[in-house]
Amino acid sequence: MKRRDSGSAWERGGFDETDTAQATVSDDGTLTSWNEGARRLLGHPSPDVVGRPAAELLADPGRATGAEARHARARLTRWHGTVALRHRDGRELPVPLLAHRRRPEGDWLLVTAAPRVEWPPESWNDALMQWAYTQSPCPMAIYDADMRLRKVNAEMARVTGLPETEIRGLRLSEIKGKLQSEQLEAAMRHVLTTGEPREVETQLRTGSGEMKEQAWSARFAPLQARDGRVYAVCMAAHDITDQYLARQRLLLLSAASERIGSTLDIDHTAQELADVCVPRLADYASIDLLDRLTQEEELPSGPLADPVVLRRAARQSIYEGCPESVVPLGKVDTYPKVSPMAECLVAGHPIIHASTDPSIAEWGALKPERGQAIRRFGVHSIMSVPIRARGTTLGVAVFARHRTPEAFAQDDVVLAEEITTRAAVCVDNARRFTRERDTALALQRSLLPQTLPQPPAVEVASRYLPAGPYAGAGGDWFDVIPLSGARVALVVGDVVGHGIQASATMGRLRTAVRTLADVDLPPDELLTHLDDLVIHLAAETGAEEATGDVGATCLYAVYDPVSHRCSLAAAGHPAPALARPDGSVEFLPVPPGPPLGVGGLPFEAMETELPEDAVLALYTNGLMGGWDRDVDEGRLLLADALAHPCGSLNGTCDAVLRALLPGEGVLDDVALLLARTRALDAAHVATWDVPADPAWVARSRRNVTQRLTEWGLDEAVFTTELVVSELVTNAIRHAVPPIQLRLIHDHSLICEVTDSSSTAPHMRRARTFDEGGRGLLLVARLSQRWGSRQTAEGKTIWSEQTLPVGLPGELLDLDQLD
Repeated sequence: MKRRDSGSAWERGGFDETDTAQATVSDDGTLTSWNEGARRLLGHPSPDVVGRPAAELLADPGRATGAEARHARARLTRWHGTVALRHRDGRELPVPLLAHRRRPEGDWLLVTAAPRVEWPPESWNDALMQWAYTQSPCPMAIYDADMRLRKVNAEMARVTGLPETEIRGLRLSEIKGKLQSEQLEAAMRHVLTTGEPREVETQLRTGSGEMKEQAWSARFAPLQARDGRVYAVCMAAHDITDQYLARQRLLLLSAASERIGSTLDIDHTAQELADVCVPRLADYASIDLLDRLTQEEELPSGPLADPVVLRRAARQSIYEGCPESVVPLGKVDTYPKVSPMAECLVAGHPIIHASTDPSIAEWGALKPERGQAIRRFGVHSIMSVPIRARGTTLGVAVFARHRTPEAFAQDDVVLAEEITTRAAVCVDNARRFTRERDTALALQRSLLPQTLPQPPAVEVASRYLPAGPYAGAGGDWFDVIPLSGARVALVVGDVVGHGIQASATMGRLRTAVRTLADVDLPPDELLTHLDDLVIHLAAETGAEEATGDVGATCLYAVYDPVSHRCSLAAAGHPAPALARPDGSVEFLPVPPGPPLGVGGLPFEAMETELPEDAVLALYTNGLMGGWDRDVDEGRLLLADALAHPCGSLNGTCDAVLRALLPGEGVLDDVALLLARTRALDAAHVATWDVPADPAWVARSRRNVTQRLTEWGLDEAVFTTELVVSELVTNAIRHAVPPIQLRLIHDHSLICEVTDSSSTAPHMRRARTFDEGGRGLLLVARLSQRWGSRQTAEGKTIWSEQTLPVGLPGELLDLDQLD
């Protein structure tokens, strides 16, 4: 290491702080610190002056106490000049003084170079200047081995706004008082130590007003004698503000491209726009979108008319909690033409406002808290930019500056427009996706059962998990359909594909299944009709050669709680699992059958007996898992979950999903339907064989009355006698024996008459003088619902009544049947 001599403070292992006279003064003018250099300069020891007014040290104290002087201090962040001070011995001493605030609204630091016992000879300074001219660029400053300023050229003095006479002998940190100075001094120390040049990029506010921040490339070069020894450091500063700003703009645009549009959520995208722009472009940003953005109506394509109704979608600030904002997130507000939001949307282009503009004052006056926020935070520049994409106006972005001293300029407008344009496309994509998703969700909600019925035959629970980005739109479905005779139909199906098209196809199939179930078709016949429907749908969509495009699978099961029998048929669908009360689990051997839409192949049904409290699990193939798991492994997991139920069926549903779908998402739509069987014992069912003799009509009424009395249903006797009389009479007159009468007492009262005729009954309106034709009309009026179904031997006509019957028999107006 090469050093000038052994007498410098730096060579002695530290810096002599007494070479600088330093003092700090609070904002109210009280001296708060006084170093040894200040004592050596003015002769006052620290205990004598600390805590006293600084004005007492002035030769003319009155000049610092006036209102004008206090007002001037409040506006400044730095001051320099020669001040006449009073020495302890009473003489007046002119002192070149540099003062600057150490933080906003904080205390002042006052520095000057204290007189030194020995200064280097003037010839040494001349040598330094010679070296500077021959070895360093301009503007230049020369610092000695103690890192204290010795020389600046004219250009450096112009850039700093400080003449050499007032800062000579000060360190860089004492001149600027900024954290960046420590970085520069570290580079200077490295040059002094190693003799190697260093280059540092930094951002500093230059000039006496310190209102403009510039980027500088500071080059530190050692000043060496002919013997190679380092005597000082030359700092040459180069203004790279334009390059720096261009680089920052590119970085901001790059960040905007990476961060904005990461999701298809409108508000999240708006928040990403605000986050990117603060603090790089503005100190505060708010994103307001048209209130009708997510509605079905079309958005305007050109400039808007005032007033404008906007919703606060996002905001961001350099301060936590965005205290500048007076409009909460999500709140809808109306903005008049004088507001920056409405003005730029009406004009159709960005607008920059100063806080002193009359329109801003008028806008702040309309809402006092807004005007107070502008004054409180010192907002001085406001820029509003329309958010437009594909010729459609979506909203407005408003940017404000209060801590950044520079006002918005045209370069900022260009940058803001570029960023908001990119964000606008993302917002519009999110808007379009949201509309399609909401449409799909509405369709899906309308097609799936809102609440599952709870028929007396089974207890049911279900789960539905859609796949893909539609968050609710898929082709899987399930249904629970109450049938006559206390029976219930359980359905689960899967349409090829996802999204709106799959949901629409699913809805048509579900409606068809309900219609066919109402006709009480057996499972295999129902699937045959459903297969024809899918073929017709494929023809309508032009997919005759690719039936898989509209293909589907389905499983249809009918459970009878009286006989405990369950009939099932499948169309290319996975076999259901049956968990018996003893904990054993099996997969029912349902004939698989072809998928719906293939055509020309038969479906086959199977029948099995289900014990009470058994759980039947119907599901779609999405439950079996993804590509990394085969069907057999999925079956084992399902069987294990069903073998260890969680008490309630809902809990078992959740356990099944946790076991087979442990991840957060699903690769395919999943529908799961669990049904726990119930049974009706002989005590709730009464059956009588009825001979084809009209005399047995009265006998049937007596049998029914006796059984209803035993069941405690005296209030239902009158209505049931009428229903039984009509149904048995019609069977004896028009049907073929054998005839059977059955009563089922559960949550309702069901009356069934079965005969061997396949002719379906038809209700008709009898004319005034007709002697018959009113029987089925009477049954329909007395029943909650009624109907007929085909059986293997004939048909069954049934009637269902709610319990208890609301109206007594004597109040029934039979004349209304005429």
